[in-house]
Amino acid sequence: MKASVYIALSLDGYIARTDGGLDWLPGADGAELSGDEDFGYHQFMDTVDHLVMGRVSFEMVWSFGKWPYEKPATILSHSLKTLPPELPDSVELRNSSPVDLIEELKGRGRKKLYVDGGKTIQGFLSDGMIDELILTWVPVLIGEGIPLFGPTGRDLELKLLESRSYPNGFVQSRYEVL
Repeated sequence: MKASVYIALSLDGYIARTDGGLDWLPGADGAELSGDEDFGYHQFMDTVDHLVMGRVSFEMVWSFGKWPYEKPATILSHSLKTLPPELPDSVELRNSSPVDLIEELKGRGRKKLYVDGGKTIQGFLSDGMIDELILTWVPVLIGEGIPLFGPTGRDLELKLLESRSYPNGFVQSRYEVL
């Protein structure tokens, strides 16, 4: 099984403002970005067969009023007890460690996960469960916020596989976690 991260972050390494705000991120309000460029998102999603996201990311996505994903999804949370009944049956709630969840999903035949959400990504990285990071750097400094990376307990070596710049100033880099 392969677990990948696909996420945008400010140039100073934040995925959201301290209050969770994404006003600095073009398209974060659920609106389409201008132009036809999707920064490889649809191509990436075509390779994914399951999403894993944390509660905060789930609540942000759900606040847009409609569940945007067609793929099965697991929401990881220690505090949520139930999910809204309007969600598709393919969305489930778990309170699992990354290692236990990976084993469960492997048993269901899942092959590629999309892991999303700051604390969730940090937990998967710390447990050695992330294989690939696709990071899109947005050319803005927000000064403070929710960092993508946190304590890992050890050094994590990465190998740059490719990097690409876009006319709007975004820079996307794809790394293999060694």
